[in-house]
Amino acid sequence: MPPPATDLASAMVGAYNAGDMERVIALAAHAGDGADEGIQLLLGVAQQATCRYDQAATTFRRLAQRRPEVSAYWNNLGVACRLGGDMAAAEQALSRARSLAPDDADVLYNLGLLYAQQRRWPLAREILLDVAERAPDFIEARLQAAYACYVCGDNTCQEAMLAGADGWPAQPAEQALILAAMLSAQGEPDAALRTLARARLPGGPADEPTRLRIAAQQVLLHERNTQLDQAQRALERVPLAVLDALPQDAGQVRADGWRAHAALAMRAGAWADAAALYRQALAYATDDETRASAGFGLASACDRLGQRAEAWQALGAAHAAQLEIAREVLPELLAPDSQPLQMAEVDRPAHARWKPLPAPDGRQSPVFVVGFPRSGTTLLEQMLDAHPDFKSMDERAFVHELTERMEQAGQHYPGDLANLTGSEADQLRAVYFRMVERVLPDRGQRQLVDKNPLNMLCLPMIMRLFPRSRIILCLRHPCDVLLSCSMQPFRSPAFMVLCSSLQRLAQGYVQAFEQWYRQAEVFGPRVLEWRYESVVNDVDGHLARLAAFLEIADASPMARFAEHARNKRFISTPSYAQVIQRIHPRAVGRWHGYREQFEPVLPLLQPLIDRLGYAI
Repeated sequence: MPPPATDLASAMVGAYNAGDMERVIALAAHAGDGADEGIQLLLGVAQQATCRYDQAATTFRRLAQRRPEVSAYWNNLGVACRLGGDMAAAEQALSRARSLAPDDADVLYNLGLLYAQQRRWPLAREILLDVAERAPDFIEARLQAAYACYVCGDNTCQEAMLAGADGWPAQPAEQALILAAMLSAQGEPDAALRTLARARLPGGPADEPTRLRIAAQQVLLHERNTQLDQAQRALERVPLAVLDALPQDAGQVRADGWRAHAALAMRAGAWADAAALYRQALAYATDDETRASAGFGLASACDRLGQRAEAWQALGAAHAAQLEIAREVLPELLAPDSQPLQMAEVDRPAHARWKPLPAPDGRQSPVFVVGFPRSGTTLLEQMLDAHPDFKSMDERAFVHELTERMEQAGQHYPGDLANLTGSEADQLRAVYFRMVERVLPDRGQRQLVDKNPLNMLCLPMIMRLFPRSRIILCLRHPCDVLLSCSMQPFRSPAFMVLCSSLQRLAQGYVQAFEQWYRQAEVFGPRVLEWRYESVVNDVDGHLARLAAFLEIADASPMARFAEHARNKRFISTPSYAQVIQRIHPRAVGRWHGYREQFEPVLPLLQPLIDRLGYAI
């Protein structure tokens, strides 16, 4: 005879509290399908905890059908279906739960996780940010919201979600790996390393592969921050022999380990060794992000070896992987006629309608360093940051965010710049400097250096808020710029699309400069052209020109930029390994090794090449 229902329920609760899920399931068998809600709920939870997801879904579906007005049952059903791989049923159940409890953070969180698992990243980002706003102490939700922002290229919201993350409890290893990657990307390498050091291992046979992945990421973090001795010590915990001995289904662990070895081989100048390791990583990569990373690494190694054809082939594989990442975030940009770069202009008649407004003078305004990416902007930024009168904030999209603030306030950008009042302009400047203060709390009286190459497309906003600012336009041979862009793993989905083909990249480059010159004619900004090739040939002379433009008495501190950059440790852009070295001409004319690939786009580039004073 089965025990009475009350005794059975009591025994199941005891087993559940003791963590004995198998006993919970065994006891529930005595009750049969007609068991009361409490017994069935315990059964479903135990089934889910022991990875019997299909059985758990059956149990929770029975509960939801019995009590369709209870959102928790639909929520549990949705989670069981998601874990069991039935995404359609999961979405249906979670949507039903949301309709019953629209403000329930747990329901919204599980729906956000579903969208993330389906790689519907914009939806996941939106709903997880909503959860974090409703429940700011819900750490798991903040972490998942941050990751959705990370994938979508929303750096500002990512940083907001991860505020204080260094003080969070130790995370499970998979979560810790994701969190460390995000913290590193936003310039917090020490917090990233502490996150990995505290990671909770899964237990059992999975421990050793997880340790290898953590050690591999520690290697990459140390290398990324020019801590090469620490990177080498961490690499000793990822022996190649151990990687080779892993089972076939451990492809991702192998790929991570080989990329770590390859990164240090590149630092040591062992290009052939690095290329072989990147080839192995590319062959075993199980996700687009790893395929892209290994592809770009292989291209760089082959380029150093003079193997141009293989380098270009590796770039093709890397860009194909990045295009798949972008497809999940901004599918509309993959249309042939899409415009990845956001461009908005003010013509002369519109500018004539601008009301005069009070504005800060040049000393109280930022120095804006602009130009197409890979034109030497990071090098110039480090030179300026080395001077005691200036402070840079690494690469931030704060000017672009001001345009979004206007749109959110119901003002159209750039048209409504003409209608801004003095108070509204002051508010926008205050918003800008509050964002600056968060990343540079110790700036003091030093003049801000805002280095973001594509601020060249935001000239209307710059000239409305900081009309007396000094702007430095970085120039470099267009073909060298495009080759360098093609070889970089940009994180912005829009830039992934832009760089997906040389034709598309060349079109974007030409459009960006055409807009710049049109807007410069309208606004007449104070601009210094900073030409990379000329700087390489005459550093001191160009530093003197720069000092005169910025009204600096002593330019000598800027000449020590490489030492200064080494002391900074973290530099967010792909130039992090170059700017800690002295200037050399190796990057000048590099595109000639790929002239065959450039032939189809040279007619498109020729007018701009001529205007900039270059030759082919």
